[in-house]
Amino acid sequence: MSLQPPNHTVRLLTLFLSLCLSAVAYGQRVDSVKRQLNIDLEILGQGETRNGGFPTNSEKTADNSNFVVGRTRLIANYAQRGLDAKVIGQNSAVWGMKDNANFKLYEAWARLSTKFGLFAQIGRIALAYDDERIIGPNDWATFAMSHDALRLGFENKQHKAHLILAYNQNGEVVTDGGSYYSDGAQLYKTMQTLWYHFDVPSFPLGISVLAMNIGMQSGTKGKDEHVEWQQMVGGYAKFAPRHFSFEASYYRQMGKEEHGLELQAWMLALKAHFMPSDFYGLYAGYDYLSGDENFAVPAQGALGLTRHEKLKGFSPVYGSHVKFYGAMDYFYFSSQYGSFTPGLQNAYAGGYVRPFKGFQVGAAYHYMAMATKLQDMNMTLGHEIELSASYKFSKDVQLMAGYSYMTGTKTMERLKRASDSGKLRWGWLALVVSPRIFTSK
Repeated sequence: MSLQPPNHTVRLLTLFLSLCLSAVAYGQRVDSVKRQLNIDLEILGQGETRNGGFPTNSEKTADNSNFVVGRTRLIANYAQRGLDAKVIGQNSAVWGMKDNANFKLYEAWARLSTKFGLFAQIGRIALAYDDERIIGPNDWATFAMSHDALRLGFENKQHKAHLILAYNQNGEVVTDGGSYYSDGAQLYKTMQTLWYHFDVPSFPLGISVLAMNIGMQSGTKGKDEHVEWQQMVGGYAKFAPRHFSFEASYYRQMGKEEHGLELQAWMLALKAHFMPSDFYGLYAGYDYLSGDENFAVPAQGALGLTRHEKLKGFSPVYGSHVKFYGAMDYFYFSSQYGSFTPGLQNAYAGGYVRPFKGFQVGAAYHYMAMATKLQDMNMTLGHEIELSASYKFSKDVQLMAGYSYMTGTKTMERLKRASDSGKLRWGWLALVVSPRIFTSK
């Protein structure tokens, strides 16, 4: 049985693409000389030092590391009326690696657009929506995140509507029923997302709604292969009067996770930002991500058995995690005990100053706690203090640095299976050089 879209869907997509192609042809006729090609280079060198927080065993004598990561990107942008294209080749590796096989095509897409606001974009795209909590490139990670997708949409001054469609395969196979396993380049087999944003006229308020359907490969390879579906719905709002901004978001997850367990999870986030001048600012916020209930966490070296009929732990799926839950990215980068999570409460406050042009220093505090009460465990996970600084020598050269210190509780030590979670330290220093090496008009 072949999988084919309904005839009306095919006709709709054909009509949409025909409109975009017609606009491109028109643009070429009336404005054939307005074409531009830019080639940029981005070189990132980042040194990191860390200590504590990861599970230890008898073979590992020390839980610390020091390394330097390098990332190089070559970026080509082409634009003319009705047509834009972008290609980014990326290589990322730790200094001194023997086998440097980490080159990939990070982005490669073409976008057709009309003067009426319609557009169609296809290829490998670094998607970013709203505050990037649910969908973002997660650019802090040196490999970053992009999606092979078709994006259709409409945009004008007040309204933006995007439809994202993705379907992934491990190769050009014709006999496995269309299965897609985690050894591929993408995180899911298929995804459909609808996003709509509205800016209120003459009022500093923007509202977005998002609906996502994700299909994950399930079953044993070659046997009982099927797709489990999960959905996410929610929204984001930002109100930004003079010197202030207020953000709020709420999302709910439903359906089933990849192993077939029912999924019922939700999250809420609030943030306030005060900017009295260009020289300093203050902010505070609170995040709540629901967690699984009533699972036992045995002591180090012991076994535990927990039976769950549904999962309540929220997953921020494809977001830029490091932006929200502490600079250490400790709670959604490395998992909690087993495949379950007690969720997270993150109350934070911080500020920054800009004493002169190009220079900024900042500090932040995070209080971390579980979202659910577990057996014989205090809900507090720990406290994190973050310091950061950046200086922009020119538009092409920037130096950044940061240091984080976290004091964890006995609860976090049990969840992470790490006896040294009481004192975690992480520092980093990064230099970014991003010149434009060629331009043509």
